Amino acid sequence: MPTSATRPYRGVFPVVPTIFNADGSLDLPGQLRCVDFMIDAGSTGLCILANFSEQFVLSDAERDVLTRAILAHVAGRVPVIVTTTHYATQICIERSRQAEQLGAAMVMVMPPYHGATFRVSEGQVEAFYQRLSDAINIPIMVQDAPVAGTPMSAPFLARMAQNIANLKYFKLEMPGAASKMRELIRLGGAAIEGPWDGEEAITLLADLDAGATGAMTGGAYPDGIRMIFDAFHRGDREEAVRQYGRWLPLINYENRQGGILTAKALMKEGGVIACDAPRHPFPEMSPEVRAGLLDAARRLDPLVLRWGR
Repeated sequence: MPTSATRPYRGVFPVVPTIFNADGSLDLPGQLRCVDFMIDAGSTGLCILANFSEQFVLSDAERDVLTRAILAHVAGRVPVIVTTTHYATQICIERSRQAEQLGAAMVMVMPPYHGATFRVSEGQVEAFYQRLSDAINIPIMVQDAPVAGTPMSAPFLARMAQNIANLKYFKLEMPGAASKMRELIRLGGAAIEGPWDGEEAITLLADLDAGATGAMTGGAYPDGIRMIFDAFHRGDREEAVRQYGRWLPLINYENRQGGILTAKALMKEGGVIACDAPRHPFPEMSPEVRAGLLDAARRLDPLVLRWGR
């Protein structure tokens, strides 16, 4: 199955990290270099302002600056998904309309939640996505992840896909994602335009076997993820298994050790960006984790370690 820049969107769409200066201000030149690297490294498309972009430390004004700057800089080279999650339906609609007007290919939205306990009923979740769909003309990706603390069953997701016009993509990020993906595809049929893998590709091979047509991973080594994804979708599962085995130590290190800061640490090491700091109070990566991450990456020679040198 070939990757594509038009619907249905398929391929590797990594999350773009947000680049800060050491004082915590936005580093826009570094941000745009980061985007250029990710495209050069083989990203089919990009996702901005996701949790792995540290969206939770950004002001609304900074979200606006980043959305405008990145979409203008990409200038249609690859499709861009903009994360527009918000608890309030109207604010999510406003964010999504702006993203569409600026050229986003899709919006990614988590179900409404706040903190550890503020949740809404299944009926309210469905109404939230229905109102969003009615307000825009581009696809909606449901981000089904534990961080939202909102269980959404495969039958519920399939029903929304069948009943809500623009809700057609699903990024599944939980234990047992492959089994849920199979059930979602079985129940939703043609309404499921994009069943996607997430969570830094830690479950990528199982999700591909289950029918995943997209992968939203960390942003540092899309060239490596493409080796797995492309082999599988050209029908060479044995090569996909081999490549998954090669890249799994780095995937695991990102998923279990480096987390959100992994992409920026590797981009700094390779000269893509000048600063890999998070924004306070998010803790910086420890020297020990950084050393282990770089050891895992150097064994694979990804483009990120060479692009800026």
